[in-house]
Amino acid sequence: MAAVLLVFLAAVMFGSASLGQTYIPPAEVWRTLRTGSGPHELVVTELRVPRIVLGALVGAALGVAGALVQSVTRNPLASPDVIGVGHGAAAATVLALATGAVTAPGSLPVVSVAGGLAAAALVYVLAWQRGMQPGRFVLTGVGIGVALSAVVQLYLTDSELEAAEQVKLWLTGSLNGRGWEQAGPLGVVLLVSLPGLVWAGRMLRPLGLDPDTAAALGVRVDRVRLGLTVLGVVLAATATGAAGPIGFVALTAPQLARRLTRTPQLPLVNAALTGAVVLVAADLVARTLLPPLEIPVGALTSLVGGPYLLWLLGRRTGTR
Repeated sequence: MAAVLLVFLAAVMFGSASLGQTYIPPAEVWRTLRTGSGPHELVVTELRVPRIVLGALVGAALGVAGALVQSVTRNPLASPDVIGVGHGAAAATVLALATGAVTAPGSLPVVSVAGGLAAAALVYVLAWQRGMQPGRFVLTGVGIGVALSAVVQLYLTDSELEAAEQVKLWLTGSLNGRGWEQAGPLGVVLLVSLPGLVWAGRMLRPLGLDPDTAAALGVRVDRVRLGLTVLGVVLAATATGAAGPIGFVALTAPQLARRLTRTPQLPLVNAALTGAVVLVAADLVARTLLPPLEIPVGALTSLVGGPYLLWLLGRRTGTR
């Protein structure tokens, strides 16, 4: 299945490089990519390809992060968004802009990553009570997320127009205007995380058992949960810093991958590929659906992900 998803991802990425307000025949896209020159060099290599690569990396990071968080909480309704990563990133960005601590736009991704990590750490500390209880962890994350969202809204209602518009643009989650500058750091984080992801893949099977059985097999459940959570939060926060908060990809990609592979555990590799396919395809639709208007991809994924969440909630309720 991973090979099929990889081929499908390549096809979606190639189609995204061809389609847009300016249609470029696939043969011309391939010639431009192969030679690095041609009449469509600017559109293909400077505008579309960096954006497509970033979308694939962000989608992969969110897919893996969602799979890790859902495995820790044993809840398909959980995601990094639920535990406050996106809200923490947004609040940190707003605070930096409000206080004037950050003036260079290139520094905002670093601030958002720090905010996401801080929010997740706060949730973990508050949720800890003689061990990490997944249900308490999720509910604490929801509470922290609501509080941080209120901070953002308060800022937007009492701020200068230019600063408020900058925050609103970032909050929608978009790949427009982004490229290699954001894709490079995210790619490095994914590469550095590979040993941790290999370890995570090995730990998911025993973690899927009940805590007592896992402990009897020699698994230090709380430490494993902490390690998986940290890894997932780092990936989600970095992805959010690169493209802004893009909702529901981390929620839907692991479950789609699980249904495709029909495995009891969430497959990390397939979750990454599914997340990449979903985000690249969503970005293609977002920029071609209503030309010349470009819909922020975060708005589109939320529009599609909302009904999916309701369906998932209804399905879980119906099985009880």
